[in-house]
Amino acid sequence: MRITDIQGKVRLHNEVEMPYFGLGVFEANEGPEVIQAIHWALEAGYRHIDTASLYGNEASVGEAIKTSGLKREEIFVTTKVWNSEQGYKNTLEAFTRSLEKLDSEYVDLYLVHWPVADRYLDTWEALEEIYERKLTRAIGVSNFNRHHIEEILKKGSQRPVVNQVEFHPGLSQQSLLKYCQDQHIQLQAWMPILKGRVNDIPLLAKIGEKYGKTAVQVALRWELQKGVVTIPKSVRRDRIISNADIFDFELSPEDIKKIDSLDKGYRLGADPDNFDF
Repeated sequence: MRITDIQGKVRLHNEVEMPYFGLGVFEANEGPEVIQAIHWALEAGYRHIDTASLYGNEASVGEAIKTSGLKREEIFVTTKVWNSEQGYKNTLEAFTRSLEKLDSEYVDLYLVHWPVADRYLDTWEALEEIYERKLTRAIGVSNFNRHHIEEILKKGSQRPVVNQVEFHPGLSQQSLLKYCQDQHIQLQAWMPILKGRVNDIPLLAKIGEKYGKTAVQVALRWELQKGVVTIPKSVRRDRIISNADIFDFELSPEDIKKIDSLDKGYRLGADPDNFDF
């Protein structure tokens, strides 16, 4: 990944270009809160918005894009099919609902939110159909471990372009990152700053002092330099702007290794092999 500026992109294996930095809107309230957050982000140069059916704010994401003053094709939009919506027919219906809420003719990336046992392969078949109908520019998965992806590669006709997983200094999933890189599947980080808890990690603060940056900015820059697309969430203007202030410095290889050493397998979210929702 060649890191240039906030609007830099990574080329996915199907040749679609995805901005490697974006805004997540998980837990951002439908209505003025999420609309304002997206407007602030777009004004700051963001061009990638990540939502999901579960988040309950797709309609406001669509409204924010419509009222942003930017063309739809200038903004990369990701959404996801939720667990209760999975299965072949259900997924097709869920996707139609998402398109209607987003008030768009297409999405840029559609993901399977979690690998629901006995459903995710049928769900993937529906995503393949949606892709073939050109209603989404790319399809991928979220919270998939290696064995889940291997099942898709074995039985599906399309390779996921993205795997969005919990990824931060406390959970850097090195083996999964390496596997996805080998398979030309782009890893993407959710919860990239541990809900702000990276500020409590002394090493990140110390490294930040060296570059004149915060622990949050160090963590986000580290993710990009690891080749991982990142989508920090915030609804505050100052943090949206601050999160994006990571393109005027570069972590040294030695600092990258130090941050790598923080990996303790610490999850705030659920284990993809052990969840019940």
